[in-house]
Amino acid sequence: MIPTGEPVDLAPPEADREEHALRMKKNLILLFLLLAGVMFGSLLAAATRGIPWLSWLSYGQTVGISVDNPMILDLAVIQLAFGFELGVNIAQIICVLIAIFAYKGLVSRL
Repeated sequence: MIPTGEPVDLAPPEADREEHALRMKKNLILLFLLLAGVMFGSLLAAATRGIPWLSWLSYGQTVGISVDNPMILDLAVIQLAFGFELGVNIAQIICVLIAIFAYKGLVSRL
């Protein structure tokens, strides 16, 4: 192919832009709903911890490298401390499942 000197349009067609924007919108909605589910689940677990018949919602486990006793890498010049904990409880799991079902309902309307 011999170059003719005409400018080449590298921009995607308008339909691709709209599809990309819709996909980005769906991803942001999912991220927001998942974060809201985790946060609301944490609040729900903390609020029901003292109620005997709802205390099961606050049952959970923590997994990871303890933040109180982190793994330390000593390189003589610099010390690095690694710690990561992930705590999950029943209320968070329920709220995240509700968020996923809410996402499916919202996305079907878009």
